[in-house]
Amino acid sequence: MSRPKILLLMGPTAAGKSDLAIELARRLGGEIVSVDSSLVYRGMDIGTAKPPPALRAEIPHHLVDILDPAESYSAGRFRRDALAAVEAILARGRRPILVGGTMLYFNALLRGIAPLPPGDAAVRAAIDREAAQVGWVELHRRLAALDSEAAARIHPNDPQRIQRALEVWRLTGRPLSWWWRQVGQETLPFQPLKVVIAPRDRQALHRRIEARFHAMLEAGLIEEVERLYRRGDLHPGLPSMRSVGYRQVWGYLAGEYDDAAMIDKAVIATRQLAKRQFTWLRRERDALWLEGGQKEEGVACLVERIKSELEVND
Repeated sequence: MSRPKILLLMGPTAAGKSDLAIELARRLGGEIVSVDSSLVYRGMDIGTAKPPPALRAEIPHHLVDILDPAESYSAGRFRRDALAAVEAILARGRRPILVGGTMLYFNALLRGIAPLPPGDAAVRAAIDREAAQVGWVELHRRLAALDSEAAARIHPNDPQRIQRALEVWRLTGRPLSWWWRQVGQETLPFQPLKVVIAPRDRQALHRRIEARFHAMLEAGLIEEVERLYRRGDLHPGLPSMRSVGYRQVWGYLAGEYDDAAMIDKAVIATRQLAKRQFTWLRRERDALWLEGGQKEEGVACLVERIKSELEVND
């Protein structure tokens, strides 16, 4: 039996992936599987641009609101959950549409996951203390001395992945790059059609990023983070609170800087995230790259192009 062709819709933040995915789901009888490391958390709606409940009632969304922000989620767990969601959607005679910008998750889905050791809270706490003393850029430099291959693939401004690479080294005595090479060659139960939505004009993307963050503030982002801040069981070291936007608002609420600095930090961090996403996306040499259409007719053209690639007829 031939494997079904499944759409993987990738792209940098603020490129218009979600709007396109919604239109595709409406036109193709699809259900959406989120490939986003922040959308998994409940109570984090505004800063993640989470689809509103009415839209999720119209079009099923999977891997959204499945964890409390105090919990952690891994690429390995994502892979298991995503494959299960795809299988269930296909069994219903529907079309899975995987959409998001967490490239680590896409990579795990497509290429498998290394048999890494589970996280160790004590080791992570020790690494966090070192970062507080010398900074993450210095820890990235130290990682490069231990594992140049991993350091080359991890941005100096990506503390979560720097921490994980150092943690793996300390727990196993082997570099993270060694573990990457232990990934098996498991055949996927579907044929991936990889589509990248990415604007050619980086400055236009930067303007969209800034405008979107201001819109989030107007929608109540600070109040949303304040509710999480006041819970008392969350802290900035958690993966949920490291999410872009949440991390910067948390620092503002903690009195580390004023609101103007918070906005600057959040916008800059989001631009850096987009840059890292582009770095990952350029490795997907067999992907179809399309320019994001901001107008209705632009989205319609993208839908038709993707439908033709999926060999779907009205």
